[in-house]
Amino acid sequence: MKNRVSELIGQYRSLWVMGIYAMLYLIAFYCLEQRAGAIHEINFGIDEYIPFCEVFIVPYLMWFGYVAFSVCYLCIRDRDEGDRLVAFLMAGMTIFIVMSAVFPNGHHLRPAVFPRDNIFTKMIAALYAADTPTNVFPSIHVYNSIAVMIAVHRSRRFQEHRLIKGFMFALGVSIIASTVLIKQHSMLDVLSAVILSCLMYSICYRHTGVREKRTEKTWGLLPRK
Repeated sequence: MKNRVSELIGQYRSLWVMGIYAMLYLIAFYCLEQRAGAIHEINFGIDEYIPFCEVFIVPYLMWFGYVAFSVCYLCIRDRDEGDRLVAFLMAGMTIFIVMSAVFPNGHHLRPAVFPRDNIFTKMIAALYAADTPTNVFPSIHVYNSIAVMIAVHRSRRFQEHRLIKGFMFALGVSIIASTVLIKQHSMLDVLSAVILSCLMYSICYRHTGVREKRTEKTWGLLPRK
């Protein structure tokens, strides 16, 4: 029994690591949310020209399942790519926590009164009540969505499933758009998340191409020289 448990832990180590890290991350984020004091306002000139569109609360909330499903699937079915995805996520989320701790931030973009009254604005009102407009820089919704889009695009498990890849890409883009369309983030949060993603990609995937070519050569997928 112990051997079986040890085997499962070793086989899906990245999934276990991500699960433990997620709990620690949530605790750290909760502590930051409870912190009182002055904050640096995040504002970008283009924000005032972005309309409020309540229907985008749907992809915004789908983000939770989007990331969780992708991590679980890749850590089980494509462990190499799952390992990279977990490293990518943990690196960016840790940087976010540190930045929020040393640079308290927030915004005042949320509408005082909703322009319409429907199921979507009620969902946004519930979100606003549960999640304060602080600790928003950079946007983890955007950063993690980009991480998933990269992992799905790279994974061999999805190479023959163009419809699934297209759906995951489209959902990722809609999640990114939703962050500003429901006034949960500023465009500056989005841009900073994109920049952070580029930086983390250059680190987490720096030697990937070399390793993949070596693996393919070892298994006879590339001609030996």
